Amino acid sequence: MIEKIEITEKTNYEKGGFKIQVLFPGKNLGNKDTGLGTIGRIDHANLSAETLVPMHPHKDDEILTYLRRGKIKHKDSEGIVKVISNKKLMMMNAGEIFHHEELCLEDGEGLQIFIRPEEKGLKTNIQFHDLPSIYSSNTWRLIAGQCKEAPLHIRSKTSIYDIRLEIGKEIISPEMQEKNSTFLFYVFDGDVVINKNTVLKKGESAIIKEEKINCKATQTTDIVLFVTDENSTYFDDGMYSGNKSKVR
Repeated sequence: MIEKIEITEKTNYEKGGFKIQVLFPGKNLGNKDTGLGTIGRIDHANLSAETLVPMHPHKDDEILTYLRRGKIKHKDSEGIVKVISNKKLMMMNAGEIFHHEELCLEDGEGLQIFIRPEEKGLKTNIQFHDLPSIYSSNTWRLIAGQCKEAPLHIRSKTSIYDIRLEIGKEIISPEMQEKNSTFLFYVFDGDVVINKNTVLKKGESAIIKEEKINCKATQTTDIVLFVTDENSTYFDDGMYSGNKSKVR
């Protein structure tokens, strides 16, 4: 089964130099939950230089900052100050209440990804990972997950991969980690064809169940792939990952 999510189905929000398209992946599946298993929501953000996202709280959210363009200065209630870029990723495991702010040092574009933890009230932890290269050309790269091989740790049955697929190249999905895995395939930039008949462009995504993905790039394309076990244990009442604070 393939369920395409077009860009028009996303929620748009704009304030000053901050523009986001919010993907609630389960919104059109006929369920009350607008998430998809452990995947709460995905914000595709464009920020202008000198834009400040002021200090704000998170609770019971696993938050991956995946920046592809620009630099952001991160500051948080743990006393950490770091500059995030397309070669430095950040995972905020916000269990207990946690605050942070972000100052865009350059025009930027990236994803803010909200994953659901297994349970509420876990200890807060902030992780950083330096990528050896900006892109992973024609090979799936594991960037976050619950397994010990993942550079960034997620506290639920979730895995996140990325790839830059060059024009004309084809690739299949990574091996399913769990029997009941569901894929969420997100096109950050570019244009691809999935399983020969589903076309996805920049900002579009697809939910794939019970079949593998065969993907061919019709132009050089940056892809983020999420793998979730919808039958696993997860807490769906996080401040943002639980989708209680929806952008309207």
